[in-house]
Amino acid sequence: MQTSENYKKGLEVLEQIDKDNYEAIVNSFKESVAPDLGTLAVEFNYGQIFSRPGLDLKSRLLATVAGLTALGNTEQLKFYINGALNVGWTQEEIIEVMMQMIIYSGFPNGLNTILTVASEVFAERNEKQAVK
Repeated sequence: MQTSENYKKGLEVLEQIDKDNYEAIVNSFKESVAPDLGTLAVEFNYGQIFSRPGLDLKSRLLATVAGLTALGNTEQLKFYINGALNVGWTQEEIIEVMMQMIIYSGFPNGLNTILTVASEVFAERNEKQAVK
């Protein structure tokens, strides 16, 4: 299989977001009902959109956390909260941007994303750091 330049760029971006887990995420598509979806996601999302000039990766991750919070998307949000922490955002800053989204998406999304997803991510990270 030939690898496109966008795919290579996309993998580099994913590695910056979560160097410990990005390969497992990409590989998880290979045995799915839509194995090409992983390639498309890497090429488009990360190789074309996240790689664009104009915003740095840190800003793009905070924007993504905000967007997924507003949509109430609890599935992908965990990955992006972890990524935002990995590139330098603090837990407090992430919570603030998520709280800001309550204006646009309502309290149910805020409750589900902040009290469930963000709390889970923060607890897992704090636990890992306590073990080190």
